[in-house]
Amino acid sequence: MDENHSEAATPGRKGNLTGSARKLKDDAADWHNLILKWDRLNDEGSTVATKIVNYRISEKSVKEPDVMEEDGLSVAASERRVNQCSQELQEECVNLQNIVDKMVHILSKMEKMVSAEKGICELEMFRYGAKGRPAPLFQTWSTQQFVEVSSRLYEAYKQELALKHTILQELAHTTNTDLSMVYLSSWLYQPYIEDSTKLLLESLLMETGHRTL
Repeated sequence: MDENHSEAATPGRKGNLTGSARKLKDDAADWHNLILKWDRLNDEGSTVATKIVNYRISEKSVKEPDVMEEDGLSVAASERRVNQCSQELQEECVNLQNIVDKMVHILSKMEKMVSAEKGICELEMFRYGAKGRPAPLFQTWSTQQFVEVSSRLYEAYKQELALKHTILQELAHTTNTDLSMVYLSSWLYQPYIEDSTKLLLESLLMETGHRTL
């Protein structure tokens, strides 16, 4: 069999894949699984962030002068409530930090996949020339298209993680309720993860045979 067609002869339909085809198909499955994990963490983070805002609002209301009573018992009770809110707030901030740390780990895995696919593309250019391999590994995509899609997915989640870091740093210190609501909405709805990003993932899964029409 011609070397140029040896890997392409086992596309992502049936049979055991090897080499670049196996790696790219495994990466597609990994993209799917990592994004599922990210979405679960995003839901968990949204719940924690909401608790942080609620504790912040509660803490602020207890400290308001017009709700503070003059007698010592009421003042002491208010101080205890403030301390309790502060402790609960700190615990939830730690929980949110842990969630963001897990997202950092996911993004690191995404970055490694992009790097590995770029390596595959460079290897093919070395073997086959600037035009790459003569036949696609799966259905229609060139190896360069896999790199482009993975890079776009990675960049979207990289931007989203930067936003998460900002929310993490600011949420517990924000006294403006409206701004807190903006942070909560931004965390939940992930503005950098657009519908086009989700379509990229679906296209990747279809190309590699993980999805069917």
